[in-house]
Amino acid sequence: MMRLHFTAADLRLITFAPAPNALLESALSVRRPSCATWSRPEVREWRRSVGDGSIDRAGVLADMVPEQSFMPDLLLQPEADDLAAAVELAKNTPMEQVMADLSLLPPPAAGGSWRRGLAEGEAVAWRTLTGDLYDYFSSSLAPLWPRIHDAAAADRALRAETLLRGGTDALLATLSLHCRWEPPVLHVQVAGEYDVRLCGDGLLLVPSFFAAGPLMMYRPGRATVLVYPMHAGGRPAAAADALGPLLGRTRAAVLATLRHPATTSALADRLAISRASASEHATVLREAGLLSTTRMGSAVLHSLTPLGAALLAGDSAKG
Repeated sequence: MMRLHFTAADLRLITFAPAPNALLESALSVRRPSCATWSRPEVREWRRSVGDGSIDRAGVLADMVPEQSFMPDLLLQPEADDLAAAVELAKNTPMEQVMADLSLLPPPAAGGSWRRGLAEGEAVAWRTLTGDLYDYFSSSLAPLWPRIHDAAAADRALRAETLLRGGTDALLATLSLHCRWEPPVLHVQVAGEYDVRLCGDGLLLVPSFFAAGPLMMYRPGRATVLVYPMHAGGRPAAAADALGPLLGRTRAAVLATLRHPATTSALADRLAISRASASEHATVLREAGLLSTTRMGSAVLHSLTPLGAALLAGDSAKG
């Protein structure tokens, strides 16, 4: 268990990464299926589409992502806007940090001279890593990237609504199934026992599409980084099963209103209907696979599933 100790200053300095982290997602996506839950349906579908050969295509990148929770810090560059920027920041990682991180990795299956070269700052070793990384991203991850962006946007909307409705306590209490908030300490399920004091530098939260559990990077004098699995939502039903319950203007209005996630009370306020009516309509739409519901303490937050969003997009196109 890892315990993150917050001060009042830290609670005011909780921020979110603005976009998915291409370098981190590339690294996490090459983890062997046996070391992750792959609970997100899109990940299972992607894994089937790319096949086992995707790990081979990752080249030396796969050697840097063992079947354990630890990964070198250079593979997490939360301030980078895109893959190219992340690679450049990774190259600027202090040599002593690279050497320390690589020493914690298990021995490579074969060869490994490039790893020593990387620790010593050799240009050819970095070219090998970055070349394999770019090839892997373009061949395996790029087709999925728009869906990862959409999932990240939905997660940010969920967290923003949670913060608006319940404040920082609600945000941290509902962050992940792997976390438990007991103010002023966030308990994070990881291997080993750690106490991390944020010391007023804050916390940078990085939602991840491929992460099976939390990852942490401590940066003295800067915000500690906590990677957590993005909210997966509910698995939508088939389209034919979803159309029947959509009859009626109010239910269609509920669906359209949830382009922006809302609690039951907020949904009722937006449509000027009773909370009981809003809850009833939301239940029907959820059972049809058109929205997902997440509990936040005594309240619940409703958001569209990909199927619900697709039906709305089709309806808008017809209009």
